[in-house]
Amino acid sequence: MKEGSNFNTANPAPLGMVGFGFATLLLNLHAVGLFAHDAMILSVGLLLGGMLQLMVGIWEYKRNNMFGMVAFAAYGAFWLSLIFIMVFPLMGIGNVPEPTSLGFYHAIWAVFSFGLLMASLKANKASKLLFLCVTLLFSLLATADFTGMHGLKQIAGIEGIFTGALALYIALAELYKETYKKEILPLG
Repeated sequence: MKEGSNFNTANPAPLGMVGFGFATLLLNLHAVGLFAHDAMILSVGLLLGGMLQLMVGIWEYKRNNMFGMVAFAAYGAFWLSLIFIMVFPLMGIGNVPEPTSLGFYHAIWAVFSFGLLMASLKANKASKLLFLCVTLLFSLLATADFTGMHGLKQIAGIEGIFTGALALYIALAELYKETYKKEILPLG
């Protein structure tokens, strides 16, 4: 096929939602204390949350979908940076971040997520709710980091479980819609 020719490709967004959903859900199940922080979280964060979403962002670029490109590539980079923040100190590269620096990290992601929420206002209700939840999650994490309130981290974990599950719901709803050519799971 010639460069610049017009062709249809599969929608990569459901796959990106799978990566985001799995990584978010598993990290927050850990955050509420259901299991220890281990190599599973690091692996899922690196491969599904990070690399898969980054790839989906590139595929969205190829489809000329700027919103999808920015959202998936940015959140993919978030997951990659989070894994490096966790692993680098274990490798003797840098120090474990102070709570205040993590607070700023999460706060900046909350502001960015709010910007994506504003850009998603033309999307379906489920997608708008997802970006609202992501913004709330980062805001709760930032506030917990700045204040040291452990209970707020627990609340963020519960909210993160809902956020990850919502992303997986959207992924399946989009997959079913494409497969069955009708809406099976409502997106609003």
